[in-house]
Amino acid sequence: MLTNAPRGTKDILPDSVGEWNYVEGKIRDLCHRYGYQEIRTPMFEHTELFQRGIGDGTDVVDKEMYTFEDRGRRSITLRPENTASAVRAYLQNKLYGDSSLVKLFYIGSMFRYDRPQAGRMREFHQFGIEALGEENPMVDAEVILVAIDFLQSLGLQGLELALNSVGCPKCRAEYRKALQDYFRPHLDDLCEDCRDRFERSPLRILDCKVDAEKPYMADAPKITDYLCDDCRNHFEQVQACLRAVGVDFMLDPRLVRGLDYYTKTAFEIKYPPLGAQSAVAGGGRYDGLIEEIGGKPTPAVGFATGLERVLLALEKQELLPQQDKRIDAFIVALGEAAQGPAFKLLTELRRAGLTAGMDYAGRSMKAQMKQANKAGARFALILGEDEVKEACVQLKDMAKSEQTKVSFANIIEKLCAEVKG
Repeated sequence: MLTNAPRGTKDILPDSVGEWNYVEGKIRDLCHRYGYQEIRTPMFEHTELFQRGIGDGTDVVDKEMYTFEDRGRRSITLRPENTASAVRAYLQNKLYGDSSLVKLFYIGSMFRYDRPQAGRMREFHQFGIEALGEENPMVDAEVILVAIDFLQSLGLQGLELALNSVGCPKCRAEYRKALQDYFRPHLDDLCEDCRDRFERSPLRILDCKVDAEKPYMADAPKITDYLCDDCRNHFEQVQACLRAVGVDFMLDPRLVRGLDYYTKTAFEIKYPPLGAQSAVAGGGRYDGLIEEIGGKPTPAVGFATGLERVLLALEKQELLPQQDKRIDAFIVALGEAAQGPAFKLLTELRRAGLTAGMDYAGRSMKAQMKQANKAGARFALILGEDEVKEACVQLKDMAKSEQTKVSFANIIEKLCAEVKG
């Protein structure tokens, strides 16, 4: 039906936009303090960017992308995530020339064809950061801290940080062989997707939700046993940085994340009260991605969080602040002669920084006062023919039910003093 939004999408209505603004305000304040600058990338990119960046064989590329051919017969994809887009913008606009470490953040819509459920839509919104150009493990720790500080700034407590290293291409080759040797006897018991992943991306088997509870999964080889000296040292330094600032974490050798571009550090933050879908943020290092899509070898690390999931957590814990939707003043214009002066006064109030409204339908005084109450107006400015002649208004304090006469010349100053105190 034309009156229904597409499945998996949702209108953000006026009564909830304030909640989004509240969360986004926290993001912008936090990123400003940490030195991250906002970037806004296109909602669609050339499909190859995601195929090369995210990786063929991933669920995102194989099953979830919204891909179409444009009128120029080019394959275009709505962005399923924003890291590849941010890296493309970093290269195209030569942001690497400004500083050895480039720190970016974004807020925006992403698109994945998936089964809609609470906190997980086909159009969803992500906040994420990318730190490009520095391999120091302290940057990994900083990125993790931004994620934790963001969630805690909203009042979410009891967060659980899971940490792993997925190594580098050098040590992952040996681990890949060990995984294939381990899972080969179980191939017939694996789900269809995992049988396909066995050759293309065996690490993905560890991330499978279908096979997760099968008894042999717990004894699969751990990547931390195969890390090269460089990866092991990097991982130990990340842990040391987190301990130094009092961040608790648990090591999870099965945490590999869902995208192929991750190297070394991988992490996920869970909020247990959400139940089965408790993951609220995740990310890691991706030192090979920039080279993969055409740049020079460049270290990078980042994370993303789904804002729908975050808002769901805040709602469940009653952590969303009450939005003050009251207005400062409502003009009650009585009779045709009062309409013009009322509109002029309305404009002057707004230009003075006050929130103000009026009834344009010319209804009765009773109806207009009812509308003023509904709008939560602190003051009603009653203006009829007599007031127009005297160049004044009847100023009514709605809470105290007190009414005084104030001249046009003094009403702005008086209201500003009352409201702004």
